[in-house]
Amino acid sequence: MLDWLLRPANLLAIAHAVTVLAVLVRIIMARPATGVALAWILIVALLPAAGITLYLLIGERRIGKRRASRIASLTKSFREIGDVAIAQRLTDVRWDRLPVAAQGLDNLGRSSIGSPTVCGSRFELFSDTQEMLAAIAHDVKSARQSVLMEFYIWNEGGAADEVLEAVIEAAQRGVHCQILIDALGARPWWRGPQPARLRAAGVELCQALPVGIFRTLVGRTDLRLHRKIVVIDGNVAWTGSMNLVDPRFFKQDSGVGQWVDAMVRLHGAAVAPLAATMLGDWMVETGKSIHHLIADSGVRLIEPDGHVDMQIVPSGPGETADGLLQMLLGLINAAQHELIMTTPYFVPDDSLLRAVRGAAGRGVRVSLIMPEKVDSLLTRYASRSYYDELIDVGVQLYLYRGGLLHTKSIMVDGTMAMFGTVNLDMRSLWLNYEVALFVYNAEFAVELRDLQQSYINDSDLLQSEQWGARSFLPRFLENTLRLVSPLL
Repeated sequence: MLDWLLRPANLLAIAHAVTVLAVLVRIIMARPATGVALAWILIVALLPAAGITLYLLIGERRIGKRRASRIASLTKSFREIGDVAIAQRLTDVRWDRLPVAAQGLDNLGRSSIGSPTVCGSRFELFSDTQEMLAAIAHDVKSARQSVLMEFYIWNEGGAADEVLEAVIEAAQRGVHCQILIDALGARPWWRGPQPARLRAAGVELCQALPVGIFRTLVGRTDLRLHRKIVVIDGNVAWTGSMNLVDPRFFKQDSGVGQWVDAMVRLHGAAVAPLAATMLGDWMVETGKSIHHLIADSGVRLIEPDGHVDMQIVPSGPGETADGLLQMLLGLINAAQHELIMTTPYFVPDDSLLRAVRGAAGRGVRVSLIMPEKVDSLLTRYASRSYYDELIDVGVQLYLYRGGLLHTKSIMVDGTMAMFGTVNLDMRSLWLNYEVALFVYNAEFAVELRDLQQSYINDSDLLQSEQWGARSFLPRFLENTLRLVSPLL
């Protein structure tokens, strides 16, 4: 028996079996969502060598000890920023004026994420990219103390260069400028000349979540900073779906048309938590003291300016568990009459899919607007696998013809809304660092609904007969890719 065990071929087979078993046990003990666990178990069982390697690289939300330690200190840091920036009365929301569900969402955000609703903000909703870039450049040119920016992508060309020049001019006249850009999302830009120009002008420029072989060993390298935030002088803030790109010069060879985005410009109480989110990201990447960041950034006591109640909800690995998902589920489940959603990528987990189907099933008029063409082939087919069960319960699926619709939004009953950077897919919910506004205000919800209606007007309604007539091969491809959709 011992001789048999010591044979090289048998030792190799035993080692292989033990390794596979150990990884399977690790998957089970990590307790991911059932669909995610089953997808990984299937891959490891069918393709052991590739599956094990892939799982160890991207199967867990590993962020590394140093990053975990810095994130752990964020709660205290956010409290310090809040003490500096938010007057106590700005969290005293008059809930009797709002839908009953709004206070429940506030409680959920406080308990799961530590993010309270603030009152006293005003907004401007933008949907024309050229206007957005011009307005951001104008705000930067008006800066007197600080410019804070973070984006997933920065791309050279067109009106985006006007923002770059405005930042350089601001830094040269003594404005403190900090810019945080994702290392992978903006990889072509990082390799170009513009980062050097910014640094030469005195801009503090930092890569978020750098990638590399060593970093692969200590943490996942596909975790991405997907937030889009601009804060000027601690007085005005921007957020939404737009990267720092001019769509006329961005991914022109992808065959999906120009990207279509929306952003919101904010004054008042909502500025402080957006500034805190960006400064928290900077602290995690650099380790710089929060006290220095507050002093340099111009964050200060925010006075009420407007009548809109908003809850700023950041999310990401190591920061929150399923807090953002629970907020989305709470908002969708609150719908009584109308629910309209826009997203470029729809690859939901089971709970989100059931919430959308449940809303339609209880008589809510549900509309989901997505681009006709998307830039990810795998996501395109995985997303289509959900269409049948949505159409069957009465969800109206609109395919937008005017380009890659990139706006991420949810409108409920003309009274509440979600607007921000989060796609309705599992990557946004589990792997990306995102930020979302939950807005409890009819004026905002109605204005957002008008924007969503403009998308519907430029879309085709997917008909059940038309969709059901497609052949076996695309159906098989869609359902096959759905099996790995938790990993996309």
